[in-house]
Amino acid sequence: MQNIILVGMPGSGKSTLGRTLAKALSYHFIDTDDVIMETYHKNLMQLIEANGTEGFIELEGNVIQSIHTNRAVISTGGSAVYHEKAMQYLKSTGMVVYLHHAISDIASRVGNMVTRGVICRSGCLTLRDIYAERRPLYEKYADLTVDLSGCSVRQCNERLINAVKGCLGTQCNDYREEGCV
Repeated sequence: MQNIILVGMPGSGKSTLGRTLAKALSYHFIDTDDVIMETYHKNLMQLIEANGTEGFIELEGNVIQSIHTNRAVISTGGSAVYHEKAMQYLKSTGMVVYLHHAISDIASRVGNMVTRGVICRSGCLTLRDIYAERRPLYEKYADLTVDLSGCSVRQCNERLINAVKGCLGTQCNDYREEGCV
């Protein structure tokens, strides 16, 4: 059985929705941010400060490539898409699902980007800059895009579970319905 790998912006629900998805599929759940912090015994911000942006991306990529599992929902850090080899590895282990949200939805959830440990390669100053930089990468790696714009947590859970269950074992591209407004 394949893994389900969740990618998306900080605040997109990769961890929250991932746990519910794992339970619904009877898969186990792995949060790569937790694996990184457990491996290095530091929080993400400390690791970014100690290693710099590129060093952190390399560290994150190496940790991701060390995860060997099956039948898991894997929640990646939002910056995982910066590491080509890590993303190719994840794609080889399962289906990559991009949790797409409108930027306004993300902005209402994120909080302080610095203390959260959010990085950007091109020196982004705003959440909108990070979104513009990362969105093409999320779309590049996604086997399935689930548009969750305007959804409540309950609606997001239902939409994600239905989309993933509908795609397991088949070729899927996008799961787009009317917005959840």
